[in-house]
Amino acid sequence: MMVGFKVLVLFLSLGLICFSSALSFTSNIQEDATLTAIELIEKYGYSAEKHHVITEDGYILEMHRISGSGVSPTADGKPIVFLMHGLLSCSVDFIVMGPGNGLGYILADSGYDVWMGNARSNTYSKNHTTITHSSKKSFYDFSWHEIGYYDLPAMIDYVLEQTNKEKLFYIGFSQGTTAFWVMNSLRTEYNDKIKAMIALAPVAYTKHVRSPLIKLLAYSSYPTSVLMNLVGLHEFMPSSSLTTVAGQTFCNDDTWTQFMCSNLLFLIAGFNKEQLNTTAMPVIFAHTPAGASTRQIFHYTQGITSGRFRQYDHGTLKNLKVYHSLTPPNYDLSLVTTPVHLIYGNNDWLAGVRDVKKLYGKLGNPVELINVEDSKWNHLDFMYGIDAYQYIYKPILSILSKNYND
Repeated sequence: MMVGFKVLVLFLSLGLICFSSALSFTSNIQEDATLTAIELIEKYGYSAEKHHVITEDGYILEMHRISGSGVSPTADGKPIVFLMHGLLSCSVDFIVMGPGNGLGYILADSGYDVWMGNARSNTYSKNHTTITHSSKKSFYDFSWHEIGYYDLPAMIDYVLEQTNKEKLFYIGFSQGTTAFWVMNSLRTEYNDKIKAMIALAPVAYTKHVRSPLIKLLAYSSYPTSVLMNLVGLHEFMPSSSLTTVAGQTFCNDDTWTQFMCSNLLFLIAGFNKEQLNTTAMPVIFAHTPAGASTRQIFHYTQGITSGRFRQYDHGTLKNLKVYHSLTPPNYDLSLVTTPVHLIYGNNDWLAGVRDVKKLYGKLGNPVELINVEDSKWNHLDFMYGIDAYQYIYKPILSILSKNYND
């Protein structure tokens, strides 16, 4: 077990190096790497807004809105699309690839009022009403369960109130889908607030995760979690100046070690070299990782070992106290009655095909299960793939216009 843990630490160290890199390609890319989400949106001529909402348990979340573009200047009367990012990410995921390639821009150009959420503890949501510093252990005392139970409802209610609308479209990527299943199964009134949900690389069950790094983490999760608690590491993959320097040293395009950065991504998400836009890597890695709690990671790994989609396992004694049961309760996916469209890839090492199909069979109102035509399509291609418009975003526009055109 100790050997496995040492290997795990090595891989996580390489991960920190890779995810923190800021390579030097062009002046435009370098500039984008230093801009905030709002600055990125405004740079390309879109109307941007920043909004804040407070959750029931005190987290202050920041949302970003693309209310207009050159094609469709105002938000008046537009249908709303709410976008929710994945693990270790933020709203920038939906705009980082630029106009014509980023989903946020594409939806705005197509006449939608685009709102992008940010989960607690990421780059844009590091404040709390009573916890004075985000480095405190209590600030990270949550998993994606709380993101689904508190964050999503707070943001969705705020958007509907601000726009005076009764319903919106929801598009989630990876953890953005997991949190949705939590919300709609436990707070079922939100099923009536969503016109339709489109799940990109949907994650609920994780039994058939193929990534060797994530599986290693899963089967050494208990000693790893104990060590992290002992050393006070409650935030997973935080950015720092040290890791940025390491990234520039080892992931620079001129160094022989650069290939390790892209290969590490492939070892996590699945191999698909043809879809990797290396030119965009400095911007992507300037915004990712955006921060997460270690409990978010361990909640996912618990599903790998248990084969279930259920609430966080605190251990027998605390489970009795929290759940009045030896084991955590399962999420009842049949209570998710919003119309759901799932899009998955055959080469996704994090959202396994068998797990996605099992999820589809458990949902209360599944509409369709779409397999991406590219057989090599991996987890990260949904956000960063060179042909994401052709394989993912164009079908999304078709789903919204053909099935839910008022």
